[in-house]
Amino acid sequence: MSVLWTARALCLGAVALSLVAELLVRLLRRLRPAGTLNEVLFFPSEVVCVQHLFSSLPACPCICPLRHGPETSLSRLLRHVMSASSSLDLCIFAFSNANLCRAVLAVHAKGVTVRVLTDKDYAAITGSQIGVLRKAGICARCDSSSVHMHHKFALVDGRLLLTGSLNWTLTGVQSNMENVLVTEEPDLVRPFVEEFHRLWE
Repeated sequence: MSVLWTARALCLGAVALSLVAELLVRLLRRLRPAGTLNEVLFFPSEVVCVQHLFSSLPACPCICPLRHGPETSLSRLLRHVMSASSSLDLCIFAFSNANLCRAVLAVHAKGVTVRVLTDKDYAAITGSQIGVLRKAGICARCDSSSVHMHHKFALVDGRLLLTGSLNWTLTGVQSNMENVLVTEEPDLVRPFVEEFHRLWE
């Protein structure tokens, strides 16, 4: 009889522990800071004019033939990159997209510290923007390890992470099915900050 009671007590204890764990998880989710940014961008992105993102003169309309105005995955990504106010760290395998380069140059022109880490084999490919960034005074290093530096992430002010499958290329943005996760979740951002510092040193 006592074995049966012990088994019942253990089962009830396990159920109670499971319920407490579930309540704790729900409580922690509620304690997450309000307004924490979590967004997923999917590519390919519709080809639209993004000139308005770079122009400080709203009264100066662009006359290009592309559609104007709609928010796209590319325009969202550009806005996140250009939101940097103190630092922008890029760890990008392939970087040949001119609009993303313009965004990085705009951030650098505001006095933001920009550091770029890229793969040594892809830094010199035709169309690479790494040389453009270097000419502008941005510190861009090539990874010297024996394996490809295949990361694709950016850290905005050390608090916002942009990461996913997207190479920062015209093909990646306009022709491939790709994704970018945008998050301010500290538990996700922190390991990427540590990885960038490890690779940079």
